[in-house]
Amino acid sequence: MPARPTFPDHRATVPGLLAHGRDNFAESECVVTPEERLSYSELESQSAVLAGRLVACGVGKGSRVGLLFPNGARWVLAWAAAARLGAVVIPVNTFYQAPELARFLHHSDVQYLLGVEAFLHHDYLDRLESAVPGLKSSEAPPLHLESLPQLRRVLLWDEPERPWAEGGLGAALEGPTQPSELAAVVQGMGEEVAPGDEALVTYTSGSTGEAKGVVHSHGALVRHARNLAALSNIDHTSRIWTPMPLCWVGGFAFTLLRALSVGGCFVTQEVFEAGAALRLLERERVTTVSAWPALGQTLIAHPDYPKVDLSALRGGSMYEAFPSDRRPPDPGLVVSSLGMSETCGPHTFWTPGEEVTGSPEAYRGSFGHEVPGTEHRIVDPDTGVDVPEGDEGEVLVRGYNLMLGLYKRERSEVFDASGWYHTGDRGYFRDGWFFFTGRMSDLIKTSGSNVAPGEVEAALLGFDEVKLAFVVGVEHPQRGQDVVALVVPQPGPADLTPDDLRRRLRDQLSSYKIPRQVFFVADADVPWLVSQKVDRRALAAMAAEMVVAEGPT
Repeated sequence: MPARPTFPDHRATVPGLLAHGRDNFAESECVVTPEERLSYSELESQSAVLAGRLVACGVGKGSRVGLLFPNGARWVLAWAAAARLGAVVIPVNTFYQAPELARFLHHSDVQYLLGVEAFLHHDYLDRLESAVPGLKSSEAPPLHLESLPQLRRVLLWDEPERPWAEGGLGAALEGPTQPSELAAVVQGMGEEVAPGDEALVTYTSGSTGEAKGVVHSHGALVRHARNLAALSNIDHTSRIWTPMPLCWVGGFAFTLLRALSVGGCFVTQEVFEAGAALRLLERERVTTVSAWPALGQTLIAHPDYPKVDLSALRGGSMYEAFPSDRRPPDPGLVVSSLGMSETCGPHTFWTPGEEVTGSPEAYRGSFGHEVPGTEHRIVDPDTGVDVPEGDEGEVLVRGYNLMLGLYKRERSEVFDASGWYHTGDRGYFRDGWFFFTGRMSDLIKTSGSNVAPGEVEAALLGFDEVKLAFVVGVEHPQRGQDVVALVVPQPGPADLTPDDLRRRLRDQLSSYKIPRQVFFVADADVPWLVSQKVDRRALAAMAAEMVVAEGPT
């Protein structure tokens, strides 16, 4: 692991990143989907046109711009257009149901919402009208809503079917040439963007059930992407595929920005389907897979897997698909990495050679070394005192890639007096190698997504037939954890079934938050501590036994 970080040789801002791509990799592909191809020169020029449209609508430096797009060129262009103006980009989770969307829009203070009308079975116009009281009866923008006072405009890629929305973002790319005066304004606004300016607010579940907005600067995003590219041997010849949503750090910072930082190609799909993904990996000669282990196993288990040519693979975690000369002899010895939204992705990482050759047996299960430019402490969570090397404690982190803070939270609420962020993760270092041992909170990590038990419990308790509800994570070999609910029904006759609850939750929660299994338990069987708090460890053990008895889904 190098002692010093690798940072870009251009200005560490999104406008600087776009100009670097145009000047050095103009005709190279930067974004590819099954239906789209976008070069670096097209990304720079088309995002400038879109930026001009945004300026004409009132977007300026510091404006809060939400993105409601699936993965693909539209997401990337809209992000680049807003970010190059110095606007703060706030990705919207495409899985959000109306109650989640309402909470998100209220907390994030989105002023300009860019997106599509619908995606898969999600009708976003109907969902917005359900989430925002008064929107349905609104006329032409700008909007002035008592229920959402910050929102001014909803700008859609295509022509809208509602008077309160504006359309034609996509048509702007095919229209007449942008006036030179507007192009000059866009260029000038980009030159005013500084590395320390806010660039992104990404939302992630907190342990209390309330989503938190993680604020990152241009400098942190652009520098960390370049540093991670160097650590993982990503360069201009790399073609990185991911199914991870761009609304999360794993898809955006760790994959898209890592590719853009060195002139590589970002390959993705709007919807993950294993057979289509395998065909895309073969067609595009993908070199690196960036995905959760469970998705890699899904690809390998697909009947088309033996038929496709994946010989271009040289990086990522799908070791079984590597050519034999690049495959680690024991994948269990290959170290991993640990990251989070608050650090733009990984803050511990593995060295490139270890990705192929493995590490000593003594370090099986390690999450690598600390990323150059970051610092760690392992402390006793009760006293805050550093523990001896090799002892487990809470992980503290700080460095160039650490967030500016949490939206609407004071700095003293987020960082300690010395600037350390207390992650809530447990672990230890041994001879410079980091080992992760778990979370200090009840947060559930399922297939790379954070699920706060309190949020799911609140949704279950919203049903009249539910007296008590407890949500825990149960270990799963591929997904990490599964969301499992233990429910005490209200007394009296009822025809309520677990499937009924799961079906009704679909209108309240994103699909990944819905419990895979729901078990009914008696009131007397709920384990309580002497403090009159529920015994979460006993609940988790009870749920695990029930999953084993019934069989996992």
